[in-house]
Amino acid sequence: MIITYNWLQEYVDFSLSPVELAHTLTMLGLEVERMETIGADLDAVVVALVESREQHPNADKLSVCKINNGTDVLDVVCGANNFKAGDKVALAQVGATLPGDFKIKRSKIRGEESCGMLCSEKELGLADESAGIIILPASLTVGQPVFAELGLKDTVFEIGLTPNRADCLSLIGIAREVAAKLGTTLRLPQVVVPETAPSINAVASVTIEDPDLCPRYTARYISGCTIAPSPAWLVQRLNAVGMRSINNVVDITNYVLLEFGHPLHAFDFDLLAGGKIIVKRAAEGEPFVSLDGQERRLQNSDLTICDGAKGVAIAGVMGGGNSEISAATVNILLESAYFNPYAIRRTSKRLCLHTESSHRFERGADVNVVIAALDRAAALIADLAAGKVAQGIIDVYPTVITPMPITVRLNTVNKVLGTELTIAEIKDVFQRLTFAVDEQGVDTLDVTVPTFRVDIAREIDLIEEVARLVGYENIRTTLPKAEVSGEPVPRQQVMERTLRNLMVAQGFNEVINFSFFHPASPEKLLINVDDYRSKSIRVLNPLVEEQSVMRTTLVPSLLETAARNLNHRQVNQRIFELRRLYLPKEGEELPHEPLWLGGVLTGQRNSEGWCEGNETVDFYDAKGIVEELLANFHVQNLSYESSDLEPYYHPGKACTIFAKKQRLGSFGEIHPDVQRNFALSQAVYYLELSVEALLKVAVDKLQIVPPSRFPDVTRDVALLLNDAVSYQEVLSTARGVGVRDLADVDIFDLYQGEHLPTGHKSLAIRLRYHSHERTLTDEEVGKMHQKVVNALIAKLGATIR
Repeated sequence: MIITYNWLQEYVDFSLSPVELAHTLTMLGLEVERMETIGADLDAVVVALVESREQHPNADKLSVCKINNGTDVLDVVCGANNFKAGDKVALAQVGATLPGDFKIKRSKIRGEESCGMLCSEKELGLADESAGIIILPASLTVGQPVFAELGLKDTVFEIGLTPNRADCLSLIGIAREVAAKLGTTLRLPQVVVPETAPSINAVASVTIEDPDLCPRYTARYISGCTIAPSPAWLVQRLNAVGMRSINNVVDITNYVLLEFGHPLHAFDFDLLAGGKIIVKRAAEGEPFVSLDGQERRLQNSDLTICDGAKGVAIAGVMGGGNSEISAATVNILLESAYFNPYAIRRTSKRLCLHTESSHRFERGADVNVVIAALDRAAALIADLAAGKVAQGIIDVYPTVITPMPITVRLNTVNKVLGTELTIAEIKDVFQRLTFAVDEQGVDTLDVTVPTFRVDIAREIDLIEEVARLVGYENIRTTLPKAEVSGEPVPRQQVMERTLRNLMVAQGFNEVINFSFFHPASPEKLLINVDDYRSKSIRVLNPLVEEQSVMRTTLVPSLLETAARNLNHRQVNQRIFELRRLYLPKEGEELPHEPLWLGGVLTGQRNSEGWCEGNETVDFYDAKGIVEELLANFHVQNLSYESSDLEPYYHPGKACTIFAKKQRLGSFGEIHPDVQRNFALSQAVYYLELSVEALLKVAVDKLQIVPPSRFPDVTRDVALLLNDAVSYQEVLSTARGVGVRDLADVDIFDLYQGEHLPTGHKSLAIRLRYHSHERTLTDEEVGKMHQKVVNALIAKLGATIR
């Protein structure tokens, strides 16, 4: 937003210097990015009187003039023809420097001495183009600086606004901020619209077909207009803020845009079919030629302004070439409307068409300023274009937008800002901002925010207003309070942290894969189509098909990572992932998200070294890692079963882990077919644990049992068993006898081969007995041992060797 110092003073009184004003605006959150002083270095350009003008003796297109600068009469050679003796002109005296670093020197032109230069508006930086030198009003004092005499000495401020401050995209909005900060009064233009023509309803009508996208549309009809160049004051004001003058009517709409911050549009009424305005959505693919001459294809989401037969404007963005103001225009329909910000932003962005109008509408205009802006423009058109304004206004406003009050609490304001303000001081801030305030008790205010402040919706927004107006520099600096909370860390978080640390301690590196995988991943794992892991949640907007569904298992991602590492010659790997799965729940929108630990190990067991072997990892490495993890959480009554294995495991080299009847996970070698599916070039072992299940069986508090003071007694027994009998069955049977003093059961020998019946094996186990109360006798141990042996024979069909 660009404003000037002098223009701003028309709306608010202040005595700040330009530098002080820039500081004040910046501290209000309206950062001044650039300041430029107009006419500051041009005091050597003065008002001068042309006493005579004679033809140059040596050049047909030049003249030699006698110019009175108030102290001397100088000879000046000039090539312009639009002046005569008696005119007052702008004289750049010798030593002056004009915009563009053009220095004026005494010189001879075609043999005649020239002591200065008569200047045009372009040479003074007041216009982009000019036909001749500037002719000054006769009332100006000869010898005085031109810019001072014309009141053109000014300072231009370029303000970098944040997108939320749409209210400050206007002179009045910025003046309101300055008035609130300084405690002065905002001075709005006094508008009187001379309605000298019949009622507007007799000639024009407005229909809104989509009030969601256009909540309000107003219009005035102005007849008998004369389209002409704008007066100098209007041209200079627009030029100062970087706008090009077009004609008086278009310039007025731009002037009011800058003044009120509300876009207007003027239609050539005689080009509107039926005198109708219809606000509706465009037809899909509808062509439209805008004011810039470009044809654009519209969509059904774009809002258009139409007459009785065609589209005449893209609402809130740009008008059409088929109804623009031209030199032949006589009658005008002036539009002032409010459009849905989201619709304007969508259309503007899609069409790559960013205008002064769309810039304001898409940030949020003021629905209740439309009439004020419309009347201001109509009054100026009546004055500067000799138009006759019809009686009345068309105002289509189906649903009136009424702001709701926001409650502000004194304690909250002071707590957030670290201040000690009173309720009266806070109330004063809001009143200076022209907010309506209603006191609710001694420490609460109900604040009704005007519709021009679209950025304020919550109490915290109003607290920010208090901070801005009180002044950030007046809020003392305090250190934040750091309070140590006594809340314990959730049990699951502790387990997650511990699992990560344990895996790292055993040589693993953590990886983080995407939470999506390929829909065919379960099939590559040999998982049945009826399995719950084959029923994935599809991503609505997947980037690629390979990541189009949410994962239901960690296995594919980890195997793909392992394969990628193997392709890069990383043959020794220990990687793990501790992340969530996403399992759909029938009848519910959100999935079940269990946390699982998955780990991959492959390659050599130990790092290379002269004293290390070359053994590769195997089933027992995976088993040892799992046992270490479970031992850390004191999981009791563990059992391992080789039945009901996951399909992606080698059937003879994997098992499932249970604690009592709770399934915790599994481990083992990956099935050869799965290894081929994932392009794994060597044997890979996998382990997985359900954190959800582990939480149910983990023991947080252990009961300490002191070691027995009495000696242990051990007994060994060799059993001839069928090959199908597992060690887990032997262990469960021995412990299930219920011998109180049986402390431990261990396997210490396995033999299969010669001298044994086919399909049998010899298993030697050691049973350890001890008591915490006394020394056991041989007789007592013998009875207990025999009871265990009898159970092994009876339940497992064992034969004692």
